[in-house]
Amino acid sequence: QVQLVESGGGLVQAGGSLRLSCAASGRTFSNDGMGWFRQAPGKEREVAASIFWSRSNPNYADSVKGRFTISRDNAKNMVYLQMNSLKPEDTAVYYCAATTRLSDYGGSSYPPSTPNRFGAWGQGTQVTVSS
Repeated sequence: QVQLVESGGGLVQAGGSLRLSCAASGRTFSNDGMGWFRQAPGKEREVAASIFWSRSNPNYADSVKGRFTISRDNAKNMVYLQMNSLKPEDTAVYYCAATTRLSDYGGSSYPPSTPNRFGAWGQGTQVTVSS
C-alpha cells in the first residue's frame, strides 16, 4: 500500500514562493495518478493540481494556473508542487494523494481531479500566506 509523506509547508508573505514535496513509498501501477489537494477552514477539499507518473498532461485548477507547477521524479518517487506568486487565498492545508484503483483513472488522457478518485492520502502540510 502506498504511503505518502508531505513536507515543505510554512508561512510566507503574499507574492512569495514555496515548494511542497511528497514522498511516495510502496507505489504500484494502480497509484498512477497523483494529486495535490488543499482544504481551507470551512471549505471543501479541492484539487490544486494532478499528474500521472506514466505520462504527461498535468491538470490544474483555474485558480492556480500560471502560478503553480506540479512535477514528479519517478526515480526518487517524489511529487512536487512549486507555488509562486502566492496569495492569502492560497492559505490551506495541502494534501498529497494517490489513486488506488485503475477504474478511477484508466483510459483518461488527464489525471483525475476530484477527491473521491484518490484512495490514499498524506497527513497534510499547512501553507499560510500573509498579506
